[in-house]
Amino acid sequence: MRDKMERILVIDDDMELCSLLEEYLTPEGFLTTAENNGEKGLATAKKGQHDLVILDVMLPGMSGFDVLHSLREWSSVPVIMLTARGEDVDRVVGLEMGADDYMPKPFLPRELVARIRAVLRRSRRESPLAGTHRTLCVGDVEIDTGARVAKVSGKSTRLTDAEFVILEKLLAEAGGVVSREQLSLAALGRESGPEDRSLDVHISNLRRKLGKTIDGIPRIKAVRGAGYLYTLPLRADALS
Repeated sequence: MRDKMERILVIDDDMELCSLLEEYLTPEGFLTTAENNGEKGLATAKKGQHDLVILDVMLPGMSGFDVLHSLREWSSVPVIMLTARGEDVDRVVGLEMGADDYMPKPFLPRELVARIRAVLRRSRRESPLAGTHRTLCVGDVEIDTGARVAKVSGKSTRLTDAEFVILEKLLAEAGGVVSREQLSLAALGRESGPEDRSLDVHISNLRRKLGKTIDGIPRIKAVRGAGYLYTLPLRADALS
């Protein structure tokens, strides 16, 4: 058992839902705080006292997207977005802006708890490959699994927890294919369903943040029907 309850901030204007989440999450070992509008939620989040934020897209005044955008300018605190069922665009936009995962409303509380625990495991640096402190370096990209730091050409690049885990898996198998199932389980804590675009959006974000290789070719390639691979440098001396 952990020494302290993990702290969850819920930002949602549905007061009844906030109350129900507090009742459900407390016995599961989470200390829950609720804010019912974006401005107050952002102010509370900026105190840096919470381990994870549950953020509704549809908020009065300052939207959930606005809150996430402001939050990501200074913090990598894990965020799970709540979206209306069927609003695929909202889910994709949230992930592109740096959300770690999403839940469509309405949802089963036990599924939300599973998502929370999966995201928190990543944020506690408990990825399958991070049992020991090590550095992975392929070409001009280097990651420190202990410090959770990624660098491109010597410059630090801010990644979400999901993005870091995906990059870690790909670098560890550079030149070889890593299946979608492996990446999804490692980064999201679940298998990727046929309509779930979460993994693809995280991959897209990684490509954008890393840019092309020093040889001018894409770093991450999709292999139809198989998964993804991280491209090995063309020059033999570029691989460490």
